[in-house]
Amino acid sequence: MKTTTNLLFTTLMTCSMAACTNAADTGSATGQTPTAQKPKKVLVVYYSYSGNTEAVAKQIAQAAGGTLFEITTSHQYPEAYNAMTSQAKKEIQAGFKPELTSKPENWEDYDMVFVGSPNWWGTYAPAVAAFLAAYDFKGKTVVPFFTHGGGGMQNCERDMKKQLAGVTFGTAMTFPGRSAGANEKTLAAWLAQLGAAK
Repeated sequence: MKTTTNLLFTTLMTCSMAACTNAADTGSATGQTPTAQKPKKVLVVYYSYSGNTEAVAKQIAQAAGGTLFEITTSHQYPEAYNAMTSQAKKEIQAGFKPELTSKPENWEDYDMVFVGSPNWWGTYAPAVAAFLAAYDFKGKTVVPFFTHGGGGMQNCERDMKKQLAGVTFGTAMTFPGRSAGANEKTLAAWLAQLGAAK
């Protein structure tokens, strides 16, 4: 009788230990920490005539932990606003692309490229068109942003997607042109949606 009791006790202990082991294994599996996703390396490219687009670009670079890069060209515009807009209109209609005088370093390292421009005559500036034509965006996510004096997006995003056909795009955004830059809450919500907030 004693032998039978000891055998029953041993069997129960063995089953109990096995159950605990299985429970521990299950907890370990479900509690595994997922592999951390590699942070995006961000480049913020912009062309700015009056400083409005530059102000927003600086905010984006700071909030996203990105590198700031200004598109510069050998091309000049008149200081008078009406003369400048008249010249810009002719250039856009002609598909003019000025010669670039600046180049981003380590271009191949960036995963996400913000591209900023003022809205000129419903599209982006010729300097930006020249930059887009000069680089290979394959494997990168392009995020356009535009400043404007009331025109909003118009054809800016559409034209950029047409020029960079086949490239992955993030959600584009427009900001009213002002030297103070973008509304901080709007900017933060947009970057969070893109997964670009640092």
